[in-house]
Amino acid sequence: MDTNKLDFPTEEVELPSQGVLYPEDNPLSSGKVEIKYMTAKEEDILTNQNYIEKGTVLDKLLESLIVSDINYKDLFIGDKNALLIAARILGYGKDYEFEYKGEKVTADLTQIENKPLKSEMFKQGQNEFSYTLPVTSTPITFKFLTHKDEAKIDQELKGLKKINKNSSPDFSTRLKHMILSVNGENDQNTIRKFVDTNFLAQDSRAFRKHLKDIQPDVDMTVSIETSDGGQEDVELPIGINFFWPDAEV
Repeated sequence: MDTNKLDFPTEEVELPSQGVLYPEDNPLSSGKVEIKYMTAKEEDILTNQNYIEKGTVLDKLLESLIVSDINYKDLFIGDKNALLIAARILGYGKDYEFEYKGEKVTADLTQIENKPLKSEMFKQGQNEFSYTLPVTSTPITFKFLTHKDEAKIDQELKGLKKINKNSSPDFSTRLKHMILSVNGENDQNTIRKFVDTNFLAQDSRAFRKHLKDIQPDVDMTVSIETSDGGQEDVELPIGINFFWPDAEV
């Protein structure tokens, strides 16, 4: 895209996936997405109570900022995280203040980088991977989730909450959408039953570690200075105030 024809400044963001998870005919296969700088229009989005209550405010923000001709629903979660970080830096600078263990600390967001891509594991446009659970030796295949998948998961969780307000099956529901087959069986009822009754905690923990190790994403770990003058690595918290520290929401 010729940015000289645009009447606002833009920046190109490199995606953690480098575009390899997308089919070649998908614009996201370029591994880059162009976003514009935030304006008052985006600040209106950040304070839109309807979006906040629905939990869609950050997605609405990104959709407004993205200049590239892409389908937002196609974005993998790790790639979306990279766009969130870039949008925050372009909108409000690199310094982000948040509360940690009862004290205010500041993180330099330019420390955050894309995780090294294990390129030997990926083929262009392929989003199906194999893993054998270490305790039960059960072979499974799985996929990485896109924004479209996350939307389906959110809808399912809302429905489950209506049935039982005290339930919180977040992770198990994500597993049911992520796993494509168990022991070669791709029937959804089989997968759901496996997750609910046969997915041992030790296997679950090992699978989560495997996902974290191979999934294209940004490294959300930042180094902060503590009150005693030391340094500590922490996981960066992201919420509405991540984009607008002065927002009273």
